[in-house]
Amino acid sequence: MTHTFFLDDQEIPFREGQSVLQAALSAGHYIPHLCWRPQLEPHSSCRLCTVIINGRPFSSCTQPAMKDQKVDCDTPELQALRKAVLQMIFVEGNHYCPSCEESGSCRLQAMAYHLGLQDNRFPQQFPIRERDNSHPDVNMDRDRCIRCETCVRASRDLDGKNVFGIHGRGIKSKLAVNAPSGLLKDTDVSAEDQAVALCPTGCLTVKRVGFKVPIGQRIYDKESISAMALKEFQAEEAAHG
Repeated sequence: MTHTFFLDDQEIPFREGQSVLQAALSAGHYIPHLCWRPQLEPHSSCRLCTVIINGRPFSSCTQPAMKDQKVDCDTPELQALRKAVLQMIFVEGNHYCPSCEESGSCRLQAMAYHLGLQDNRFPQQFPIRERDNSHPDVNMDRDRCIRCETCVRASRDLDGKNVFGIHGRGIKSKLAVNAPSGLLKDTDVSAEDQAVALCPTGCLTVKRVGFKVPIGQRIYDKESISAMALKEFQAEEAAHG
C-alpha cells in the first residue's frame, strides 16, 4: 500500500521502508546531499540533506518517510544552513579546484555550484595533511578529503576489503589506511574498487587517467548535480527492482 507525505506542499508517494530522501528522489524531487549514496547505508555525516519535518530538523537520508508528515526543504533558512555547512567543509581542507584533476567530476565542487557558493565566510584552516602516492594505481590526497567516510563504507560493504578508516576526532581526524605501514601500497585496494569510484572529491583517484576526459566535457560540466543525482538513484532502483 502506498502512502504519501508533503514535501514543500507537494504530495509525495512513498513505499514502506523508504527514507524521506529516497521517496523524494523516486518522485523526481531533489534534496541536496553529499555523503549519501544509493549503494550504501545512510550515514548522515554531511548534514546537507537536513530538512524540517513537522517543525523539527532531521537528516532526510536517515529519517523514515511517514504518512502525512509535513517536510520543508526549499526554505531560505535551510539554504543558508547548507551553504554554511559547505563553507565549513571547504575551509577545513585544501581544495584547489582550478588545478584539481577531478574538477568537473567532483561532487563537492558541483554542490558548491548548485548552492551558489561564492566565498568562504569562515577562516581558512590550511591543515597539513600527508599524501600517499605509494600505490601503483591509486593516489590518496588527504588535502581533498572531507571525511565523509564514503570510502570506509564502500571498502567494507561493497568491496569486502576494509582498507580505510578515520583516525582521530574533530578537526584533527584524518583518513587512515588499515596496514601496519599506513601506506596504500601495503593494502589490497585496486583501481576498480567502489571505494575509489565513489569518492566524492579528488581524495582517491586512479593514476594516469586524470585528464583523459578534457575539462568542459566531464560529468558536472554537462549536467547539474541535481539532475545527475536523480539519474543515479533511478538507475540504482531499476537495477535492484
